[in-house]
Amino acid sequence: MTGIIFASSNDFRLGINKAFLEFDGIRLIDNILSVYKKIFSEIIIVTNDPLSYIEFPEAVVVADIYKNKGALGGIYTGLFYASHDYSFVAACDMPFLNEGFIIYLTGQVGKHDIIVPELPEGFQPLHAIYSRNYLSHIKKLLNADKLKIAGFYKEVRLLSIPEEKIKPFNKDGRLFLNINTPKNLKAHQ
Repeated sequence: MTGIIFASSNDFRLGINKAFLEFDGIRLIDNILSVYKKIFSEIIIVTNDPLSYIEFPEAVVVADIYKNKGALGGIYTGLFYASHDYSFVAACDMPFLNEGFIIYLTGQVGKHDIIVPELPEGFQPLHAIYSRNYLSHIKKLLNADKLKIAGFYKEVRLLSIPEEKIKPFNKDGRLFLNINTPKNLKAHQ
């Protein structure tokens, strides 16, 4: 299985590339890579700024195939370059990735094309497993500017992971937290 890091966007609310923010003294990208290296035989970083990531020899760094297509474009790019049928995708700004939960998700691969956590507030599409089977379908959505990731979930063999299965891995409620503002960063350190 491939581990994909979606690092395509600089966040102008923070003023810098979020992947390089330090959280508890560790850059977010370094934290994610340390988790991924334990689980995945292949790691891909999808970005619109590949030169910023040349210091990571453990990862294949690829540029967005479809520019300005958001996270769906990043998922497409990662799946396009992945050498495995399934890939786990996470955003670069998630400091609380849980190795055990990712392994649990990878264990669900089989009869499903997408395996995605679902909380009462909705799906967590940037903490999910995707199959390469839907590359052509995603490409059609990108070309039509239909960029909502969960927008095509009804058309695939989807396994939704309910909150009760997530809870043992999310005791502090921060598993899916992403850093979007300086206030977020300070509040969770």
